[in-house]
Amino acid sequence: MALIKSISGIRGTIGGKTGDNLTPLDVVKFTAAFGTLLSQQSDNKKIVVGRDGRISGLMVKNLVISTLNALGLDVLDVDYSTTPTVEMAVVFENAAGGIILTASHNPKEWNALKLLNSKGEFINSEEGQKVLDIAAREDFSFVSVDKLGVTTTDELSLQKHIDAILNYELVDVAAIKKAKFKIVVDAVNSTGAIAVPAMLKALGVKDIEVLNAEVTGKFAHNPEPLPEHLSELSNAVVKTKANLGIAVDPDVDRLCFVCEDGSMFGEEYTLVAVADYVLSKRKGNTVSNMSSTRALKDVTIKHGGEYFPSAVGEVNVVNKMKAVNAVIGGEGNGGIIVPDLHYGRDALIGIALFLTHLANSQKSIKQLRNTFPDYFISKNKIGLENGIDVKDVFEKIKSKYKNNPINVEDGLKIEFDNDWVHLRTSNTEPIIRIYAESNFETTADNIAKKLMKDISEVM
Repeated sequence: MALIKSISGIRGTIGGKTGDNLTPLDVVKFTAAFGTLLSQQSDNKKIVVGRDGRISGLMVKNLVISTLNALGLDVLDVDYSTTPTVEMAVVFENAAGGIILTASHNPKEWNALKLLNSKGEFINSEEGQKVLDIAAREDFSFVSVDKLGVTTTDELSLQKHIDAILNYELVDVAAIKKAKFKIVVDAVNSTGAIAVPAMLKALGVKDIEVLNAEVTGKFAHNPEPLPEHLSELSNAVVKTKANLGIAVDPDVDRLCFVCEDGSMFGEEYTLVAVADYVLSKRKGNTVSNMSSTRALKDVTIKHGGEYFPSAVGEVNVVNKMKAVNAVIGGEGNGGIIVPDLHYGRDALIGIALFLTHLANSQKSIKQLRNTFPDYFISKNKIGLENGIDVKDVFEKIKSKYKNNPINVEDGLKIEFDNDWVHLRTSNTEPIIRIYAESNFETTADNIAKKLMKDISEVM
């Protein structure tokens, strides 16, 4: 498996040969490059490091911390954490940057270094390229023994994160507590088992059942929170007569819900529901990436705002949100970004705002879902072998559909009257993603299948 270097960080599988996988030498090299960049940017020597529950997490963390110390940088080790918690800790602790060790939704053999700037946001493409250049040249210098950095631990970062959410003005703890929700959580054997129950208890939820609650990194199922992976959660919600189910990914930046009857609320509708609530309190604009449902645009227009699409990738969504002064944004994969809390996908603030909306609506979660327009997105992917020229593939597809409206800002998005299909290479896996949306599920599936066939023929 090739080592993947992108705006989403340095990601790869554990083991194998250097340069082809995320080996110890690769971890050291890219950590040293990032530490060098931060040292060039600022005299601030503090770096926050946290990790999800992966099997390789402790090994990778020890390599990262030792490398940073060897550069003369001080590390605040928050250990088991979430991506949004580390992002906020960077700001709380006035650090120069941060590293969260997580491969997000990827299976257990993967891990990654996600790199954060002093604002607790993902570094931009220019900074990312500088890291890659420094790593390629191995242009770093380690300090003498008298100047080694020191490492301290912090066990309060999650509590600080939760406290900030509790104090957020649109979170109504009293309403949530009064609703007396019974909730089942699928923590997928990662740090969601720590963070999500703590968040729910702080919101006044007392009846909580946690599935896959041991933080072992041996994920009980594919850790991406998609419907086909959530049958255990769905069954548990029905069996226990819970009000809803909550699923997160291993680093707790993606969020989706299960309705009381075991049906899926729809990960695309996590952002739609939260935006509906936020926009009812604050007029303004919204942003999601162009692979996300048009339901967000519908809800935004309903509340008198304007919707803007962005390229896929959290850093692209954040940049667009800043440009249009959006009051809420995110991605259709269940990523919620609340800008006046922090510019990062955050399942914990998503949970708090969603439960506030649900409690105040006095509806069941199924009834709430039925208040939104119905669109269906067919999400598919095709694996890429080494040597495939994706640009050439996309050019041939573009030529075939030249009579349709086409957007090439991020891969290839083709419009078909009221339907669309979006083709793009993943930032996190060697695949082409094919997303298609329509009012009808079979139509979305058929559009996706047609384009997958076109791609296969071209390749």
